[in-house]
Amino acid sequence: MASTFELCPGRMIGGDHPCFIIAEIGQNHQGNIEIAKKMIKVAKDSGADCAKFQKSELEHKFNKRALERPYNSKNSWGKTYGEHKRHLEFSHEQYRELQRYAADVGIFFTASGMDEMAVEFLHEINVPFFKVGSGDTNNFPYLEKTAKKGRPMVVSSGMQSMETMRRVYRTVKEHNPNFAILQCTSAYPLEPEDVNLRVITEYQNEFPDIPIGYSGHESGINISVAAVALGAKVLERHITLDKSWKGSDHEASLEPSELAELVGSVRLVERALGSGIKQMLDCEKACHDKLGKSVVAKVRIPKGSVLTLDMLAVKVAEPMGFPAEDIFQLVGKEVKEDIEEDESITSELVDNYGKKAKC
Repeated sequence: MASTFELCPGRMIGGDHPCFIIAEIGQNHQGNIEIAKKMIKVAKDSGADCAKFQKSELEHKFNKRALERPYNSKNSWGKTYGEHKRHLEFSHEQYRELQRYAADVGIFFTASGMDEMAVEFLHEINVPFFKVGSGDTNNFPYLEKTAKKGRPMVVSSGMQSMETMRRVYRTVKEHNPNFAILQCTSAYPLEPEDVNLRVITEYQNEFPDIPIGYSGHESGINISVAAVALGAKVLERHITLDKSWKGSDHEASLEPSELAELVGSVRLVERALGSGIKQMLDCEKACHDKLGKSVVAKVRIPKGSVLTLDMLAVKVAEPMGFPAEDIFQLVGKEVKEDIEEDESITSELVDNYGKKAKC
């Protein structure tokens, strides 16, 4: 079984603990802190465990030419990519304000540190765990520095190969035992045929001592619920207040009603997964008592007869006799009383029969 650890104060993940659900606000707040607060409240009200943002120190994430290039997209908030990103980036003080707000409404708060300096800031404000976005998953100096800080980590794996993920696992594990890896495909929105949920199982086999999860960018909730059924212990989905808003992530995000439906569906599936132990349950007893079949006499059987298979049949009977699965064990046993045709074969009628306890 995958290891368990405390991802946030008082909240364990892995093993039999409930899936940890991250509502990824990212930069879908449009650069407006009041919208960001409303989205935090939506995440809380929908039952998510954590509201997550994306924090960048732009001069450390992008080089000058990248920030200066013209950005004429329909999603642009400025003439250059730098102007666009600055519009969407909250200040340190605004992050602290959002963190306080999340604490007030009662939901965990963190962010993806999109560069090493952003990770330093998130460490300074004491986020419960670091999220590593897919763009930094193969950034091994970043991974090593982040892992050494000792906070739990959740690492997405979009755009990576299994060999790279093995190296990611080794790199983080050397410095930090408390991390999870999420299957992810970096496309927005994501088509079903590109989701590749089977990678969850491959990760579970490849990295059996850590929790495995799923970060989804598909439309709707069904695929994410399926990921939990496959054993995802962390689930991350982008959220929005309006899919028609400006921004490339909105179309692949869940609106409030969808997020609430997702959380409810995940919790329902978790209840349905059960223990994995196959046995007759208490809830089945009524059906068993009404329709469960048992062994009856196919013909009249005189006292002292030794039972043969052609003397026996299986029917729904009153009273209930030996269970149907015991019919072969009855062969060769002597009956102690006359048994009429169609009568139930019960323990009082059969000599020297040690009836097995039924599980």
